[in-house]
Amino acid sequence: MRRVLLAAAASLLLPLSALSQESASEALQKIIDEHWAYTIREFPSAAKAAGLDSGNDRLASASPESLARQENTEREFLMRLREIPFDELTTNERVNAELLEWVLEDSLRALELDLARIPFNTFSGFFMYALTASNGVNMQDREDYEDYLSQLADFPRYFDENIANMQRGAEDGFVLPQIVIDGVLPTVEAQVKDDPRASSLYDPFESMSSRIDEATQAELQEQGAAVIEEKVIPAFARLADYLASSYPASQTLGAEQLPNGKAHYAFQIRRYTTLTNATSEEIHAIGLDEVQRIRDEMQAILDELEFEGSLDDFTDFLRRDPQFYAETPEDLLKEASYIAKRIDLKMPGFFGKLARQSYGIVPVPDEIAPNYTTGAYYSAPPGGDRGGAFWLNTYALDQRPLYELPALTLHEAVPGHHHQNALALEIPDAPEFRKNLYFSAYGEGWALYAERLGDEMGIYQTPYEQFGRLSYEMWRACRLVIDTGIHTMGWSRDEALAFLAENTSLSQGNIRAEVDRYISWPGQALSYKLGEIKIRELRERAESELGDAFDIREFHDAILVNGAMPLAMLERQIERYIEAARP
Repeated sequence: MRRVLLAAAASLLLPLSALSQESASEALQKIIDEHWAYTIREFPSAAKAAGLDSGNDRLASASPESLARQENTEREFLMRLREIPFDELTTNERVNAELLEWVLEDSLRALELDLARIPFNTFSGFFMYALTASNGVNMQDREDYEDYLSQLADFPRYFDENIANMQRGAEDGFVLPQIVIDGVLPTVEAQVKDDPRASSLYDPFESMSSRIDEATQAELQEQGAAVIEEKVIPAFARLADYLASSYPASQTLGAEQLPNGKAHYAFQIRRYTTLTNATSEEIHAIGLDEVQRIRDEMQAILDELEFEGSLDDFTDFLRRDPQFYAETPEDLLKEASYIAKRIDLKMPGFFGKLARQSYGIVPVPDEIAPNYTTGAYYSAPPGGDRGGAFWLNTYALDQRPLYELPALTLHEAVPGHHHQNALALEIPDAPEFRKNLYFSAYGEGWALYAERLGDEMGIYQTPYEQFGRLSYEMWRACRLVIDTGIHTMGWSRDEALAFLAENTSLSQGNIRAEVDRYISWPGQALSYKLGEIKIRELRERAESELGDAFDIREFHDAILVNGAMPLAMLERQIERYIEAARP
């Protein structure tokens, strides 16, 4: 008892600032814990990404009741968070608080704008998430498979809620363009299988754990085929019928042409660039300047090769000459794998901290490859049975030039998305909500920066590969021009296609897929170049202020040490790094 009294008395002698510090810290931690519990309850995908089993038996709800509940709950979280004096938190706690504040503000604004009315684009969305229902789930026993069966049985409710939201959008004119519907409809229709076992959703039943006896395996396989036939396939059929015959798609393209379109596009710019004061006119002008700078660098390569002809002639040569294309999907995958190992060799010279998690290169699934981008990255599920995955599109090999593979691999694998994402999972004492947190300007900006860093690392071995790098950079610069052109300046699809074709060596298939992606996903394409420009600006500042004390490995670690964050927060982080590194 005496020890308790002494401790209580001692606490009275602490400075008031220490007591308020403890109170602010405790209040923040309580909100973080409650918000995380809410997140994994409302969004099974978050639980799965965190390696939890709590959401493997269901899909998220998109009903009006659920959306209203989410808005009320998140608004209360934000009000409570803003009552905490941030200046009384530690540096790490303040990072947590600022990130959570951004997450809540972003989610609430999306709910206020009722973006559930457009629940997919050409790259992602509710039915694409449904198609990957088994991804990251390690099924080892009967209970795991029964959870998966329950999730498959949930498809009708999940699809119907999203279709109902689309219908609300149809009634007030907030709809996707027809060109987007034309692009995704074949993927949806392809899921209407005659044989349920031909669905990719049946794959987990094809090779089951030896911990499950043969009789139980046969029983689960029969149940799997039945639920896919009776629940999943009809859900896709209803969606396909709605898109083909009932959905009143827009004949215009621009986000600003939708009801409340200016607010909608301004939100998308803020969401994906994390810049709070960037205007579409400014972004368009930055894009035009970058396009001209990169064209000049491309011309220097033509001069080096003594190519007789224009940039258009060179691009046509690259698109047609068979030396630049793999003959088989395996050849393409092997070439990318070789490039990845050459990059791995150079990583210690540019990074002080290397990720523990492994990664691999796999083909984009056949069923989505025709309308899918060139490559993508999927992080490893916590506690799962695989590492990070660099998805490489092996469909239409004449559209996948080898000279672009080094830049693509640097972007999707290391030191791009895999390195950044894997390190984020290792942040000491990071709350769960941060471990899979993603800001497009940070992540895509870093990955584009990684493409240029590959030049310093000695990864590009030929002028053609250097041209491929510039083509990829040009591609991202063109996005600034095209995205703003389509969504605020009335550009047509043909104008966008022509601009991308005139300024890059991308294949015609990639050009069509990219432009349709920009049409369907306003603002996201802006994040790459604007994020990369900011990271390069921060590096130039650090090099200028630190001089001989500048260490490239320390700078890169400082960029990545706290994981994804808005660009303004990243800038403050690098300012602290510079001050600490001064001699």
